[in-house]
Amino acid sequence: MTRLAGKTVFITGSARGIGRTFAEAYLREGAAHVVIADINLERAQETAKALGERAYAVRLDVTDQASIDAAIEETVGEFGGIDVLVNNAALFDLAPIVEITRASYEKLFAVNFSGTLFTLQAVAKAMIARGKGGKIINMASQAGRRGEALVAIYCATKAAVISLTQSAGLDLIKHGINVNAIAPGVVDGEHWDGVDALFAKYENRPRGEKKRLVGEAVPYGRMGTADDLTGMAIFLASSESDYVVAQTYNVDGGNWMS
Repeated sequence: MTRLAGKTVFITGSARGIGRTFAEAYLREGAAHVVIADINLERAQETAKALGERAYAVRLDVTDQASIDAAIEETVGEFGGIDVLVNNAALFDLAPIVEITRASYEKLFAVNFSGTLFTLQAVAKAMIARGKGGKIINMASQAGRRGEALVAIYCATKAAVISLTQSAGLDLIKHGINVNAIAPGVVDGEHWDGVDALFAKYENRPRGEKKRLVGEAVPYGRMGTADDLTGMAIFLASSESDYVVAQTYNVDGGNWMS
């Protein structure tokens, strides 16, 4: 499989979870280089080593402009440019409206929205300077399609990502840069242990019950996995999506229709 042959892919928050799974998929599709960009450099290096010689680790804190600029500069210096950006880094939190803290608000928006915006901006500048276009994939969520009583801030950040995808997509396509997004539903993984614990706290549930219930509620019949998202991630990174602009695709087992 060679749909990404010769491409350099930069994935934020990719030392583990969905980002790592995407890195594996892109390498299978022939990507020349996949950059594992993560705030935890040691873990990023371990992941890159496990993935092989075409994987490369850089430290990236998406809340720090100097860190963003340094990671992009290093990548461009090593590989000549970036062909595909996946804005994957994100955080989750929940609380009733009357218990939301300013610290939680600022932290989630700093990573989920500002981090996405300014990483997108830095990579777009590099792509424009290079003159070869590129693909930018933002990670949204079904949470960005609706409100949820306990998840106001996270939902708002992901709604903002969907809106940013539309605006950036319309602005950057004149440079040959396609900006699109993926909106997963409930995706199983280690992060869901923390999500389940928060729901257990605020909904007075035993541990594990919320996870079971949300899985059963998916029309497909189960929670998603990171592997379920790779087909869309490959499509949006490849030339097959050249005429796709400013779209957010639901990959959620039928949870949301739009």
